[in-house]
Amino acid sequence: MKGVVVVVNGKVLIVDSDRNICELLRMCLEKEGFMALVANDGEEGLAQFSALKPDIILSEVTLPSVDGWQICREVRKKSDTPLIYITSKSEVFDKVLGLELGADDYIVKPFDVKEVIARVKAVLRRTSISKPASDTKELHYDGLDINMTRYELMVNGEILQTPPKELELLYHLASHPNIVFNRDQLLDEVWGYDYYGSSRTIDVHIKRLRKKIDGVSKQWALRTVWSVGYKFELSSKDNNQERIKP
Repeated sequence: MKGVVVVVNGKVLIVDSDRNICELLRMCLEKEGFMALVANDGEEGLAQFSALKPDIILSEVTLPSVDGWQICREVRKKSDTPLIYITSKSEVFDKVLGLELGADDYIVKPFDVKEVIARVKAVLRRTSISKPASDTKELHYDGLDINMTRYELMVNGEILQTPPKELELLYHLASHPNIVFNRDQLLDEVWGYDYYGSSRTIDVHIKRLRKKIDGVSKQWALRTVWSVGYKFELSSKDNNQERIKP
C-alpha cells in the first residue's frame, strides 16, 4: 500500500517561484492535514485557482508572468477565497497595498512555518470556510469539464461517452496537476488496494483517454513520463515543474 495524504482541513494553493519554499510549505501543510497544490508562476497559479477551487491561497508578490498583486485582483473578481501573501517585500507600502487589494494577511520572509500554519488556520476560521476534505466533484479546464457527480466528460461542449474507470482515472490525474503517478499508485488510488490485475491496464485506459482529449487545448495535456508513469500537465514556461508522488 502506498502512503497517502489524509485531507481534513481543505486545499491550500501555494504560488511561489522558489521551489524550495514551495516544497517546505507543501510538506508541512500536508502533515497538518491540508492538501497542498503548487504553482511556480502567476499564470499557472490563476489556472489552478480556477480549476481546483482551493480553500486558501499563499502567494509571493514577485512572480513570473503574473505578479501577486494581479493574482489577488483576479481572485477578488471571482470569489472571497482567502489569500495570504508570503513575500520578501517588507516595506510598509507593500503591506498596505496587499491588504487594500483584499489580502487577508501578510507574512514577510524569512518566516517560521509554524506561524504560517497558525495564520492559515486562523484565517480559515475567521472566514468560516474551514471544512473537511473538499466534496467538489467537478473539474474545469480549457475545453474540458469533468463531472463525477453525473459521471460525465464534456470536451469542447460535447458530452463524450466514457467508461467509469476511464473517467475516474482522468479525474484523479487532473485533480493533481503536474504530479507524476506511477502505474502501481494509479491502480491503488483509482482501482483500489484489492485490485490484482496487470498494471498495464493503466496504459490501455490512457490510450483510450488520449483519443478523446488529445489536442483539445494548449493549456493542458495528458503526458507520459517515460520510465515513471503519467501526469496531467498544465502548460508552463518552465518544463521542469513536475513532482513525482512518493
